[in-house]
Amino acid sequence: MDGIEEARIQLSEIELLLSMFPGKEELIINDQLAFAELRDYVEGRATDPPSSRAQFTIQQRLESANDNMVMFSLSCTYPLKYPAVLPEIVVRSSELSRSTQAQLHTDLNAYLNENCCGDVCVLTAIEWLKEHASVFFNKDPSPTVKKQAGTPLKSSIFTRLWIYSHHIYNKQKRKNILDWSKELKLTGFSMPGKPGIVCVEGSQIICEEFWARLRRLTWQRILIRHREDIPLDNSCANIDAELEKQRRFTGFEETIFDIRGNRGNHMDLGQLYHFLNEKGCGDVFQLYFGIEGR
Repeated sequence: MDGIEEARIQLSEIELLLSMFPGKEELIINDQLAFAELRDYVEGRATDPPSSRAQFTIQQRLESANDNMVMFSLSCTYPLKYPAVLPEIVVRSSELSRSTQAQLHTDLNAYLNENCCGDVCVLTAIEWLKEHASVFFNKDPSPTVKKQAGTPLKSSIFTRLWIYSHHIYNKQKRKNILDWSKELKLTGFSMPGKPGIVCVEGSQIICEEFWARLRRLTWQRILIRHREDIPLDNSCANIDAELEKQRRFTGFEETIFDIRGNRGNHMDLGQLYHFLNEKGCGDVFQLYFGIEGR
């Protein structure tokens, strides 16, 4: 490892992932010694860089295009110079043939190389896998399997998406975010600057339409950092009223806090935390930044 800064970034990402995947089987540290060495080096208890590379495995379920749930694992090994160099990522699933797995790795690495080189990218890789599940996990030519009884339709699910962007400066993108949220009748907020944050809430199918439009724009890096899906009562005669009960925001607005930084492009994160806390969403701050707000 060339320096302490790479080690800090690596440890910070692992700790963020541990907070996002707290289940014993969700994230597994493959080499506890390497992880301990990394922590000791960052926290000053060791003067020598770690002798081995940090390795971990994330296991997740995702829904393929034929509505089946499939399990996949993502194994990640940090190179010494990560994040300047992409990590070694291997995706495995019993649903993947050897040729499909090879194509998945080719496409994933191409996407990460284009969008994340120089920045942490494990969450980006997971979101990419979720978004492209239908391409790689739906090779069965048989007719679409019917939904099991009791499975809620997307229109009867309330969704809140917490979107993270490396930055949001462009005036046209900011206008698109405001216009689309108004058109789709979504509530939430956007925070321009570096990083850029967008929160939208409403019916699941409409939130996914907003996300599909947003990610088609050119970004250095953009991903869904966190999502909340709340099934609604299908027997209720007024689904719209049930949706309204779940909202934390009134309307949609671009929120600008005190600007900090030499370039005037960083918002006051303390004010962001208090804003989120007032909306009952303070816990999301740690998911974004890996630290508790105050």
